[in-house]
Amino acid sequence: MTDAAITKTTAKGGGVKLAIVYVTCLFFIWALVTNLLDPLLKTMKTVFTLTPVEASLTGFAFFIAYGIMSLPSAAFLSKLGYARSVMVGLGGIVAGCFIAIAAAKLHTFGVFLVGLFVTASGVTLLQVAANPLIASMGKPEESSFRLNLSQAFNSLGAACGLWFGANFLLKGEIFEKDAVITDAMREQALGFVSNVYLAIGLGLALFILLIFMVRQKITEAAPKTGQLVNPFTALTSKWANLGAIGIFLYVGAEVAISLHLLLFLEQSHILDISAEQAGKLTTFYMVFAMIGRFAGSALLKTIKDYVMLAIVAVGAIALCLVVILTKDMTPSAHAGTVNLLLASAPVTTGLIPAFAALLIGLFNSIMFPTIFTLTLQRSSAPTSATSGLLCMAIVGGAFLPLAFAKIEEMTGSMAMGFAAPLLCYVYVLWFALVAKKAPTHEIQEGVAAGH
Repeated sequence: MTDAAITKTTAKGGGVKLAIVYVTCLFFIWALVTNLLDPLLKTMKTVFTLTPVEASLTGFAFFIAYGIMSLPSAAFLSKLGYARSVMVGLGGIVAGCFIAIAAAKLHTFGVFLVGLFVTASGVTLLQVAANPLIASMGKPEESSFRLNLSQAFNSLGAACGLWFGANFLLKGEIFEKDAVITDAMREQALGFVSNVYLAIGLGLALFILLIFMVRQKITEAAPKTGQLVNPFTALTSKWANLGAIGIFLYVGAEVAISLHLLLFLEQSHILDISAEQAGKLTTFYMVFAMIGRFAGSALLKTIKDYVMLAIVAVGAIALCLVVILTKDMTPSAHAGTVNLLLASAPVTTGLIPAFAALLIGLFNSIMFPTIFTLTLQRSSAPTSATSGLLCMAIVGGAFLPLAFAKIEEMTGSMAMGFAAPLLCYVYVLWFALVAKKAPTHEIQEGVAAGH
């Protein structure tokens, strides 16, 4: 081989590796953007003086995009390919960021909701494209490694989104206890929102240019696009329907807890801490999920997947019950601090429901991929159709937070809102138990899914 040939081959390999790095970054990006919702809900609730249900519309506006935009995203992908889909998806997020900036300038909550929907539409297209893309970029025998690595970055992005939002969205006098909210305080808080989305928008605009530079490498490595399969054809399969309900309820439960966790932790009878401190503490919800993903992957080598799903469902149910049953415990007068996690906060018996709520993240960790694969193995519908239906079911994240908030309004207790995810986890447990006896088959089509 000549020196010129060696140089050409090395450059080509380097280009593919760089493309893999950029595509892996997409998993981090959409997780970070999605998990800004949690501190953003607190900001919107405070600035616009919203009821719990009204504040939960932030999650609704975001996750409803999965139900509305999944089919258009799949059609766009099949027509224009992976590289263009990735760039358009990122462009959608950038557009959503600038709509959010306009909403901050206009002081209009409704415009924020439009911005969140546009952002989530971009995220939906990224998810449709990135999962099969990363699986195909490189040696087939290493696809599992690439997917697991990408999912690890997804969990890292989720934790960073919560931490970033707590540090940059939840600042200012408006979040202080018993603050008398003024127009100046609202202006300051919305200014922080504007700054955050400006930084993200500009950063992603630059990232689109980087993707553009390696678009040819992405196109060469990407799966061939073909005829679009309508996910609604999977409705003819009992197990595709059961799995879709499982994904709908699981994602709904996870998002409902995540969106309300900050508000739950800051309550005077729980941890009695500032919004910023509570926001930082919610990071551990996703850190536990990341730990659970790694531990669960190892355990699944020796434990049946339906058994593992049943175990984590029981754990999540138990923790929801702990939150609900310990909500009225009298705070302890014992002195102490939780300096290991926060700046300072008195230790009360509210630490029990607080820790239980955070620990639910550990048991959430393997639910999505396990429900997904159990369904694919048992569905009588084409794998691509079943996969499409399951991805559309992520729209559950739009509806369960509203149920959580409605229960809170009806009972006057945020802890009682955990009854909504509790019922979702009961279904997941039932799904795991019946999956044990259902016949399975080989998955014929390669499908990579992630959440």
